[in-house]
Amino acid sequence: MTPDEFADRLDAAADRLPETIEQAVAHTAMIGVGRIRAGASGRPGPNVITGHYRASWEPDRGRRIPYGAECTIGSRAPQSRRLEFGFTGYDSLGRHYDQPPFPHVGPAIPAMEQVLKAQMLHAAREALA
Repeated sequence: MTPDEFADRLDAAADRLPETIEQAVAHTAMIGVGRIRAGASGRPGPNVITGHYRASWEPDRGRRIPYGAECTIGSRAPQSRRLEFGFTGYDSLGRHYDQPPFPHVGPAIPAMEQVLKAQMLHAAREALA
């Protein structure tokens, strides 16, 4: 392969890379949501009563950033922080709580990291193919 052919191949890969990265991040986000929802389905995470809390975890579809993508996973449920980290004290209405943490987001992060690493490797290989 000549240097010019190699440069052309790299240019073509650079054109494909943002889309493959975006797909990899979106896939990792869906895996993360699944892991968080699974963790919010009973001990050691929070118990399921109605399933509304579990269903509240969703990815923000993300946005393109230069040379990549980002995605945020979150919940609009007001109890999400208290369930993950616990809470001891009085709330704004004067009610006292002594709630232990029921981690379900934190335990999902190592799996998400592994998926993201594998997805980024796949994205790079796909772009260079």
